[in-house]
Amino acid sequence: MKVLVPVKRVVDYNVKVRVKADGTGVDIANVKMSMNPFDEIAVEEAVRLKEAGIATEVVAVSCGVAACQETIRAAMAIGADRGILVESDVELQPLAVAKLLKALCVKEQPTVVICGKQAIDDDSNQTGQMLAALMGWPQATFASKVALGDGAATVTREIDGGLETIEIKLPAVITTDLRLNEPRYATLPNIMKAKKKPLDTVKPADLGVDVAPRLATLKVAEPPKRSAGVRVADVAQLVDKLKNEAKVI
Repeated sequence: MKVLVPVKRVVDYNVKVRVKADGTGVDIANVKMSMNPFDEIAVEEAVRLKEAGIATEVVAVSCGVAACQETIRAAMAIGADRGILVESDVELQPLAVAKLLKALCVKEQPTVVICGKQAIDDDSNQTGQMLAALMGWPQATFASKVALGDGAATVTREIDGGLETIEIKLPAVITTDLRLNEPRYATLPNIMKAKKKPLDTVKPADLGVDVAPRLATLKVAEPPKRSAGVRVADVAQLVDKLKNEAKVI
């Protein structure tokens, strides 16, 4: 069983992002970049499946600039066997990434694709669902527990009302939620081993995919700053301020 895991290079979750002065986007110059946290969970789950003897190979895939190789190497340090970089300097939107992953799925023939439910930079939560639709595969999103059996997967999903357990046939697409697992720290020996693992680089044109952006970002702005709070003397004054100043009641 081969498992394909897409990983995205994003601004590290500990970094406070800043908007460019011209409002065209987020400033990433000299900013620490890391693997998307939900994708780390996906890699960890795939590696656990391999350690359990269920999966035979874990392939990490990233789409983006050449620096995305670092993200793939990070996935290899966790336990992925090899990596594929789809190198492109064009802004890759969810549909373009889904099409690239579809082309790789046709080529690699994985049994399951495990990906993060969303990326913390654009929060689109679209790529996994789009990939499943393009491939015509079943999908199980927001997974908090995954069990793979003979030709099927039993997935516990996190939904608004609690938990939902479903069974889907393989091949399939699974997207990971926060509580699926806790990713391991990559040890120094594994980081060194990752440098020697195979990493192939292809272009979108090699896969026959047009990645031209379909949406244009008009402006990026920081949220308005919250005004300082005030202390009220009693409930009556609180109600008065909510009614006459905040106008929320």
